[in-house]
Amino acid sequence: MPQLTFELPDQEQVAVTVNTLLNAGYAGRSQADVAAHIAELSELGVPAPKRIPCIYPLSPYLAMQVDEVPVQHELTSGEAEWALVVCGTEPRDLLLTAACDHTDRHLEQHGVAWSKQAAPDVLARRAWRLIDIADRIDQLTLTGSVMTDTGAQVIQHGTLAELLSPLYWVDELRARNLLEPGTVLMSGTIPMRADIDQFSAGWSVKLEDPHMNRSISLSYTVQQTPPPVD
Repeated sequence: MPQLTFELPDQEQVAVTVNTLLNAGYAGRSQADVAAHIAELSELGVPAPKRIPCIYPLSPYLAMQVDEVPVQHELTSGEAEWALVVCGTEPRDLLLTAACDHTDRHLEQHGVAWSKQAAPDVLARRAWRLIDIADRIDQLTLTGSVMTDTGAQVIQHGTLAELLSPLYWVDELRARNLLEPGTVLMSGTIPMRADIDQFSAGWSVKLEDPHMNRSISLSYTVQQTPPPVD
C-alpha cells in the first residue's frame, strides 16, 4: 500500500498508509447543477449515475504525490478537488489537502469507475487539520489550471461551498464504517470552463484559505507513454 507524507502548518510531518481510496462523484451541493452536469455528460455518452452523490472505490495505489503522470493517449485530464485524509482515530487526525483526480475521458464514456481507475489521484504534500478550518470551510477556494504554450490558464475556480462539505463526508464515512486510518476521500470537482482545452500538458491545483492568507498547491506534467509494440 502507498504511504503519503504531509507537512502541517507547524512543520509536523504526518505519514499515512493508504488502504482505502474513494472518489466522490456528482457531489455538488446544488442539485440543479448536478442534474445539468449529468445531462451534459449524457450527451457525450457518459452513463448517468444510479444515485447521487456517488462513491467510487479505487485501488489504493492510485493515491500518489508525484510531479509527473504517465498516460496512454491524449484524451485524459485532471479535476481540481480537495481530499480528506484519515490519519488516526481522533478528530485532529482528519486532514484536508489539495488534490487532482486525473481521469481517462475516453474510458469515461464506458463507465466513470473505469475512467478513474485508469489514472492516479494526485495529492499535495502539505495539509491542514480539518478541525482548524471547519468553521470557515465554505470560504476556502479551489483553482484548477492547465499548462498551455502561453502559460497556465485557469480552467476551474470556485469555493468549497459548491461541493458537499468535508463534514458531510465525515458523517457518511462514519456511517459506512470507512472513517478509519488510511482512508482517503476525493471530493468531486467544480465546473470546468468549456472554452479552455482540458487536454493539456499538465495540471495544477490550489486550495486557498483567504482568512489565513495561505494555500496548498500541487502541479504535475502529463507524459504520454510510448506506443505499444504489438
